[in-house]
Amino acid sequence: MSVARFVSRRGGVMIGRDVLDALIAVCMLLGALLAVSGTLGIVRFPDVLSRLHAATKPQVRGPMLMLAAAGLRVPSWGTISTLILIAAFQVLTLPVAAHMIGRAAYRTKHVKLERLYRDELAEAVERATDDQTS
Repeated sequence: MSVARFVSRRGGVMIGRDVLDALIAVCMLLGALLAVSGTLGIVRFPDVLSRLHAATKPQVRGPMLMLAAAGLRVPSWGTISTLILIAAFQVLTLPVAAHMIGRAAYRTKHVKLERLYRDELAEAVERATDDQTS
């Protein structure tokens, strides 16, 4: 049971549940804004690696804010444990998937090498192709 339930509104000042509702609204709006900005980045950025950056950074942080808002709104052990599992799977799977997509794009020559500051993967790919040919 939340302490905010026992606090009432006095004189138009936000206290208790009102502050919590405002915090939930801010988390939901910021999470939605991050998700939309990531989507716009995927559409607008010119190359695969830039799009992957736009897909992973805001798409991890946006849902985290939304999950935090859901946890604040329904503060029960069942809800919080489920939200923690969702957050853990999001944090673990999205960067790995982006890494694999970036690596596949590099190997299939969809990456614009002139846009790279430093090509750290070239030696590893050369060694792998040399090992396959011998």
